[in-house]
Amino acid sequence: MKMKAATVLDILANIPEERKEAFNKLHNTILKNLPKGFEAAISYGGLGYVVPHSIYPAGYHCKPEEALPFAGIASQKASINFYHMGIYANPDLLNWFVTEYPKHCSAKLDMGKSCIRFKKMDQIPFALIAELINKISVQEWIATYERLYVKTKKTKS
Repeated sequence: MKMKAATVLDILANIPEERKEAFNKLHNTILKNLPKGFEAAISYGGLGYVVPHSIYPAGYHCKPEEALPFAGIASQKASINFYHMGIYANPDLLNWFVTEYPKHCSAKLDMGKSCIRFKKMDQIPFALIAELINKISVQEWIATYERLYVKTKKTKS
């Protein structure tokens, strides 16, 4: 759910009380393990972890004024959602995550393409999220993103 927030602190201040502890722990886990170059920011109206324009000036191909998204978290109606573009873009990373998940959490994995939903706050696998966040550097993410999503202009021969 998008919030009308101007800063990361605005988002953190407006998390529902019953989710605040888990949401803040997830945010802090991500920050502590976020590889150098990524930063927390408002991304598509939510709390994102992005490659800033200072590193990747082109921004996101769908909306160049936005920094290149990498991950994010949101408090939705029925869950805290964690988004990770790397598991969407890299089948090996997705397979690793799906294999590791049951070792960290007894709850069934509730997942979309890049979205992992946590309906019970006490079942968020913080250590696994920390490990996942650490698996891709800024340079690796930019290379993957450009290979998969940025269309190059073909030159005439």
